Amino acid sequence: MATTSTESGDNTLQVVLHVPKDLLLVIFVHGFKGTDSTFESFPSRLEHILRETMNNVIVECIVFPAYETKGELDAAVERFADWLTTLVVQKEVAHGGGAGTAKIVLCGHSMGGLLVADALWSFISSRPDEDAPLWPRIIGCLAFDSPYLGLHPYVFKNSVTKATELAGTARTIASDVLWLFGKSQSTSPKPPDPSLLQITAAGESSGGAVAAGAAAGAAYWRRDEITSGYKWAFDHMKYVGNLWDEAAMNKRLDNMMLAETKYRIVFKMFYLLLPPSAPVFPASRTFVVLPSRSSPVFANYIIARNSLTSDEIKAHMGMFDPTQNDGYYELGLETANIIRETARRNGMRSTVTTDPQPGTETTANQ
Repeated sequence: MATTSTESGDNTLQVVLHVPKDLLLVIFVHGFKGTDSTFESFPSRLEHILRETMNNVIVECIVFPAYETKGELDAAVERFADWLTTLVVQKEVAHGGGAGTAKIVLCGHSMGGLLVADALWSFISSRPDEDAPLWPRIIGCLAFDSPYLGLHPYVFKNSVTKATELAGTARTIASDVLWLFGKSQSTSPKPPDPSLLQITAAGESSGGAVAAGAAAGAAYWRRDEITSGYKWAFDHMKYVGNLWDEAAMNKRLDNMMLAETKYRIVFKMFYLLLPPSAPVFPASRTFVVLPSRSSPVFANYIIARNSLTSDEIKAHMGMFDPTQNDGYYELGLETANIIRETARRNGMRSTVTTDPQPGTETTANQ
């Protein structure tokens, strides 16, 4: 509310002007094979923090509905752009403001980071001329462990290594089952695993059926795990074919840097960092390939540490689960800090002091 007054003789006329609250929309987009629950409670927690620390601002964190992660990325980008356009129109009309009154921060996890980056650039490049304002009014683009430069080669290596170990375990279980029930064709069968003998003893009262079912079930479960990690990584790359195109990947990051320097749209990328775990993993690991430290874009990459999960894929998929990511709460606070500072730069008000260089202080050497 704002009050002005005009005086005419002894009469004073007070006019009350209604100043609507700012509208901030934070949009979340999941990645490959994600769902509406990919982000868990992260969006609602973030919305609460932002509402409590920003003055005269309506904050809404909205998750883009689950979409089919098949086919070309361009088709998914187009569907998202259409959905966002419709959403912003509805929100701005309901808010009572004109076009551009809603300010938007896009947040993408994994492949969703590529999707929001391409959608942002499509909005920028589709303007009728360089002087035309950007609409929807996107002010920030945040990515969470998005493979802008591809998946780290060790993701494949470690997945195959794990698959080999699981295959050996599955073969051992199957061999033990065959030996116990006289099905082995070997003339010199090896003795069974002691733990399996315990299962058999427990099931003897039911004619061994319990033991057979338990062992066979275990073997089947292990078989399913043998290639799950590798398939996940392979399908992840298959969904976005141009991840094999180094020029296209570099161009996407160049576009994001141009969006930041020329159009003042904040771009940050949180990447998971797993600590060393000797002797198997003597060095830190990441799910994504990082840009060269000499590259300007490296300053936009922010470490998100996770020391709970030893597997890169599990850490990536559990990024928004506090039971799998001990850096979850720090990630939320840093995200809120960046969004507040981005909003402040665009005329919104905050009740807390934010870092004028959001995120750069947490970017450190691997």
